[in-house]
Amino acid sequence: MSNPTKPLIIGVTGASGLIYTVRALKFLLEADFEIELVASKSTYMVWQSEQNIRMPVEALQQEQFWRQQALVAQSGKLHCHHWSDVGANIASGSFRTQGMIVIPCSMSTVAKLAAGMSSDLLERAADVQLKEGRKLVVVPRETPLSLIHLRNLTALAEVGVRIVPAIPAWYHKPQTIEDLVDFVVARALDQLDIDCIPIQRWQGH
Repeated sequence: MSNPTKPLIIGVTGASGLIYTVRALKFLLEADFEIELVASKSTYMVWQSEQNIRMPVEALQQEQFWRQQALVAQSGKLHCHHWSDVGANIASGSFRTQGMIVIPCSMSTVAKLAAGMSSDLLERAADVQLKEGRKLVVVPRETPLSLIHLRNLTALAEVGVRIVPAIPAWYHKPQTIEDLVDFVVARALDQLDIDCIPIQRWQGH
């Protein structure tokens, strides 16, 4: 497992499937990680659409909101940032982290990262990971994928970004939606050398 003394950045975009973020937060905070979280502007609209719950804007209220969704009250450390706060710590390469995971990741965000564009804090933080040579993991949730999507994902992979599509497996005999989600989250965190989710891994025949 990676050293949890350095914070991990979680980026949340407006792609459908915010349950992936919630489950990732649950296990990381329970494992006492320090998390720097930034949600894109469109995340607020998607959360309202998927959950019929208004996501707060103010950072402290956001921390309470995400902890409530993840059912984790006290464990770990969680710092939330507004999407427009490009002066935040995670916008600078001098702020040491163990990497970043964008979960779920929209194709719009993929395109901007592939083009080197950063119009908000999430994109800037991801761009910082690239320029500093740190680990960046994206969990795209889109189907079908157009040729443009595939080319953008290829461009990210060519510079070392780990691409973990939100595609569950079945060999672990999932019984709930959470089982399917947790498998994807665990495989994404594997790319950061983080093992904090109790999933059934393939043991061979």
